[in-house]
Amino acid sequence: MAGLAAVQPAALLPPASAADSELEARLGDVETRLSALGNALRARDASAIDLHAVELHRALSSAISHFSSAARSGRVPPALRTRLANASGQVAAQRESLARATAALDRAIDVLLPRDGMPLYSAYGNADRGLFKSGVIRA
Repeated sequence: MAGLAAVQPAALLPPASAADSELEARLGDVETRLSALGNALRARDASAIDLHAVELHRALSSAISHFSSAARSGRVPPALRTRLANASGQVAAQRESLARATAALDRAIDVLLPRDGMPLYSAYGNADRGLFKSGVIRA
């Protein structure tokens, strides 16, 4: 019976305002987009990653706008504030994961395909280290 005492009927809970419902909808959209992007990242589906990243950006912009307005009037419920902080942490984790993957890919490409203007060897064998100037060999 103790567990039942903690459950309150919906009639006893304070009614959610339209603003709270709008915040809930915006945050739910962000969470859905985050989940879809995470799935696309795990599947390594480049086109899905692009699509979900754009959708997440739009959802985040909308949510931040609504949450900023609500915060100015002091109407952000603590539960939604916590969920928004969790979503922010997930965005940061995905951004960091992508940055690491991009850096690793850039290093691999640099090894396999050296950039132009960075010769490994000159016509004389070793890398040209300024031994030649004006066609004269310096000793």
